[in-house]
Amino acid sequence: MSLEFLIASAIAVLTAGGIYLSLRGRTFQVVLGLTLLSYAVNLFLFAIGRLVVDRPPLFAKGVTDHADPLPQALVLTAIVITFGMTALVVILSLRSYLESGSDQVDGRTDIPRDETPS
Repeated sequence: MSLEFLIASAIAVLTAGGIYLSLRGRTFQVVLGLTLLSYAVNLFLFAIGRLVVDRPPLFAKGVTDHADPLPQALVLTAIVITFGMTALVVILSLRSYLESGSDQVDGRTDIPRDETPS
C-alpha cells in the first residue's frame, strides 16, 4: 500500500464524513461536518505539494533537494482561517439555540415520530 493511496483514502473519508454531517439537521453536527471538510482540504493542500520524507522545508547550505514550502504556508493559513470560521459558526449556532430553543438548523422544534405535522 502506497503513501499516495493512504492520503487519498484519508481525504475521501474526511470529505464523505464532512458532507454527511453538514447535511444533518442539528447545528452541532453541521459544525463538525464543516470542520471535517476543512481537515480534508488541509490534507489535499499537503498532497498537491508532493509529499516527501527527510527533506528540509527551507533552503540550507549543501542541500540540493528540499520540500516545497508553498503547501505548508497554505495549510498554516487555512488552519488560522478554519479556527476563526469555526469560532464564528459555534457562536452563531449557540445564539440560534438560545433564541429559538432548538438546535435544529431550520429553527423548528423536534416533531415526535408518532405524530405527523398537519
